Amino acid sequence: MARKIVVTSGKGGVGKTTVCANLGLALAKKSLRVLLMDLDIGLNNLDVVMQVEDKVVFDFIDVVENRCRPSQALIQNADEPTLYVMPNCHIAKRQITADAVKKVVDRLSDTFDYLLIDCPAGLETGFRRAVACADEAIVVVTPHLSSVRDADKTIAELGSSLPINVVVNRVRGDLVASGEMLSSFEIFSLLGHTALGVLPENDDVNCCLKLQQSRAFDVLANNLHTGIVDIYDCVAPYKGIFGRLKRKIKRNA
Repeated sequence: MARKIVVTSGKGGVGKTTVCANLGLALAKKSLRVLLMDLDIGLNNLDVVMQVEDKVVFDFIDVVENRCRPSQALIQNADEPTLYVMPNCHIAKRQITADAVKKVVDRLSDTFDYLLIDCPAGLETGFRRAVACADEAIVVVTPHLSSVRDADKTIAELGSSLPINVVVNRVRGDLVASGEMLSSFEIFSLLGHTALGVLPENDDVNCCLKLQQSRAFDVLANNLHTGIVDIYDCVAPYKGIFGRLKRKIKRNA
C-alpha cells in the first residue's frame, strides 16, 4: 500500500512541482516504486519537468472519463525504472470530483510504495481534490514572508486532517549567513509543524536531470522514508573567514 502524499504550497512559484519531481526521483533511486501524479488540471507541467511530454498518449482525465485503464496513462522514467508519471491535461470535459480522483488513486496505491500528488496552487477546488485522496501532506515554502504567510494559510486549511511536513526550498546560504534571509529554523518555528528538510537555491536541484549531483534531495528522500530527520545545512559553506569570502564573491557574481 502506497504512502499517498500531496505536495502543496498555497502559493504558486515556490518550486512545488520541481520538489515533487526530484523527491520522486530520489526515492526511486532507493529502488522504491514511485508514482508522480499531476492533479493540476489546466496548468499541468509535471510532464514537462520530467521531460516526458512527447510520450503522453493518455492522461489522468482519460482515466477519470473511462477512455483508458490507469496503467495505460503511466509513463515509465527512462533512467529509474521504478519511477512512473501520470500526466494531466489542459481541459476536462466535465467537472472532476474529489471522489473520482480518490477512486483512481486507490486503484493505483497497491502497485506503488509512494504516490506523490502534485497539487495545484491556491486553496480552491483543485486543492481540495488533491488533499481528499492523500494520507499525508508536504507543504513547500520559500524564505520569503509572503510564502511563509501563504504556507501558514495552507496549513490552517489542512487542519488536523493530515500529518503535515514542511520543506523549505530555495534557501540562499550566503544570505542566511549574513542575516539577510530567514533561516529554515525560523520558518519551521513560525509554521509550527514537522521539519522534513531544506533545499538550497541551486541550479543543479532545479533540474531533474542533475538530481544525481544533489545531496539535498537524497537527504530529503531519506528523511521521508526513514522518519529520521537530517537537516541539510545550506549555511555551512558560508561560515568563517573563507565563508565570508564566498559570500562576497557570490554577491558580486
